[in-house]
Amino acid sequence: MRGGRHRLLHVGGSEADARRIRDALADLKSGIFDIEWVDTLAGGLERLTNERVSAVLLDLQLPDCQGLDGLDAMLQAAATIPILVVAADDDREIAERVTAAGADDYLVSSRIDSYWLPRAISRAIERRLSEDALFSETERVEVTLNSLGDGLLSTDKLGRVNYLNKSAEAMTGWARADASGRPLAEVLQIVDSTTREPVVDPMVAAVPAPLVPTFLSNAILIRRDGSESSVEHSAATIHDRRGVVTGAAIVLRDVSAARTMSLRMAHLASHDPLTDLPNRLLLADRLARALALAHRHNRRLAVLFLDIDRFKHINDSLGHLFGDELLRAVGREVTMCVRSSDTVSRQGGDEFVVVLSELEHAEDAATGAQKIIKALARPHLLADHQLHITVSIGISVFPDDADDAETLLRNADMALYHAKEQGRDRYQFFEPELNVRALERQSIEAGLHAALAKQEFELHYQPKMNLKTGAVVGAEALIRWRHPDRGLVEPGQFVAIAEDSGLIRPIGRWVVHEACRQAQAWQTAGLRPIPVSVNISAVEFRSKAFLTNIVEILKETSLDPRYLEIELTESALMTHVEATTSVLRALKAMGVQLTIDDFGTGWSSLSYLSHFPIDALKVDKSFVHQIRNGADAAPIVSAVINMGRSLHQRVVAEGVETRHQLAFLQAEGCDEGQGYYFSRPLIAQQLAKMLETDATLIAATGPPRDWTRSPLA
Repeated sequence: MRGGRHRLLHVGGSEADARRIRDALADLKSGIFDIEWVDTLAGGLERLTNERVSAVLLDLQLPDCQGLDGLDAMLQAAATIPILVVAADDDREIAERVTAAGADDYLVSSRIDSYWLPRAISRAIERRLSEDALFSETERVEVTLNSLGDGLLSTDKLGRVNYLNKSAEAMTGWARADASGRPLAEVLQIVDSTTREPVVDPMVAAVPAPLVPTFLSNAILIRRDGSESSVEHSAATIHDRRGVVTGAAIVLRDVSAARTMSLRMAHLASHDPLTDLPNRLLLADRLARALALAHRHNRRLAVLFLDIDRFKHINDSLGHLFGDELLRAVGREVTMCVRSSDTVSRQGGDEFVVVLSELEHAEDAATGAQKIIKALARPHLLADHQLHITVSIGISVFPDDADDAETLLRNADMALYHAKEQGRDRYQFFEPELNVRALERQSIEAGLHAALAKQEFELHYQPKMNLKTGAVVGAEALIRWRHPDRGLVEPGQFVAIAEDSGLIRPIGRWVVHEACRQAQAWQTAGLRPIPVSVNISAVEFRSKAFLTNIVEILKETSLDPRYLEIELTESALMTHVEATTSVLRALKAMGVQLTIDDFGTGWSSLSYLSHFPIDALKVDKSFVHQIRNGADAAPIVSAVINMGRSLHQRVVAEGVETRHQLAFLQAEGCDEGQGYYFSRPLIAQQLAKMLETDATLIAATGPPRDWTRSPLA
């Protein structure tokens, strides 16, 4: 028995019985027992509550309890303490009853001596300690097995299930009690994920297995309810100490999440995260396969390069979240326009590539492009906005234009830019001469990156004339690029490229700064102050730094804000009206003048225009050019002039080139005019001389009335 002293409690019996038991224990030389006697059950229960006891000797002859009731009460109070029943008679029936009830031993008082009693007590204490230790170890093992993430099953040598841990129960859908005794094949159904054939019996697989079993993958576990999960599994045989196989242990590992993650990672590596369309990597693979198939079957193949017209304006105006939703919508629409054997890929930004495989004729690509353009022209309802968009498409055809993927993509890209140059909202087949245009565009874009740093830009100024007095009342700043090799480059040749490349913002800021600097320089030189107008692109206007830039520029140049006039197109104003109104009011509060440029060509709402703090409307030159007898444009010009008058806004006609146009505008009461009839755009020094001449003329003769004799004509 384990070392240490043990406290015993003797309950019931007579004082003589208590003395006999004490004497039997006192004869021990080791003196390992301390014993206390109480004559009643109540006294014994009280001692158990207040004192630590190693074992109980219970005499069933109790003054306060009869029969086995005392044993029952003691067992409830001392469930973990060994209880030995002491009786006067050697009654086998009673002995069986008390041991069946839970007593650890049955002792006959007449046989109690210094040899048998200590041995009986020691065995009872040792047995209870061993049982507790075994229970603790079993419980620890059970907790450990149940805490494993892997499922564990075991069988006997006949392949009948005899154990499942909690994870195995969850994975198979079988409770341990239900599975116990059933054949393993009934509880554990594993099939190959590819062939759907049952995997080899784990018992058979485990017999020749090494000491450290390895996990087998590519398997599907079919649960009791028929649902499935991906698993890895391993099996090993269980042997007794003689080496005889007594069963098997099978370990299951649920890899569904890992396999799903692996598939997801593979998908993400080959697909665009925003639209879930194939990305460049997957497109390259699909295009290579399609080319091989087209070559083998002697068929054609088309590559369509597509982008959304003026997407940067939409993105900057309505925000990136709106732009992302539009890209997803476009991806869905384009996918619905093609066959399942075709590929729709997003290359990045607003660029998409469509591969139309196995075509009979090149014209089939045009049919596909027309279908896409028509589908995307329908209104898009996104986040409570109804948006109308157009797209441009470039097409290259195998084998007509190229026989390799890289060249086909490059040629389709060049055709796309040509489609945009032709006015957008159209498709364009690749033509060999487009290579020259592409090189030209690349050259211009490369030059633009260095033009600001090298100070290659300059401004020319076209005067605005008061149509009643003939006086110069303002000037529009127009950018020019003095290229070191090309000479003077007109804005039509590079502004669109600057917008596409994102360079329009720094270039636009330079234009505003230079115009303000020059306006202040004229005033410092003593010339009559006139406002200088600058055309602001929608991309610049929607920039978060736009207002801050205007404030900083006016401060840096010391120009009075009323001499800066900002011209904006209708489309720029009407996108995101609330934000537009806020910016316009801020500009107006600063004193900056505001003009709607190219009025009549956009899609503005008159109800909104009446709320915008606009100073002037600028009649688009396309209407002015059509002013002639019986022309349809004349009523439009008259309507704009009358509208401006009713809104208390100045009306400026641009593109005035003939006396007839001038006479019409004067007769209709147009306030100001601008165009070649008065003057071409001038460098700053030339406009300064015009201001000096204008001032001298007015001082000497008054405002000129006869425009045919005016030196300005």
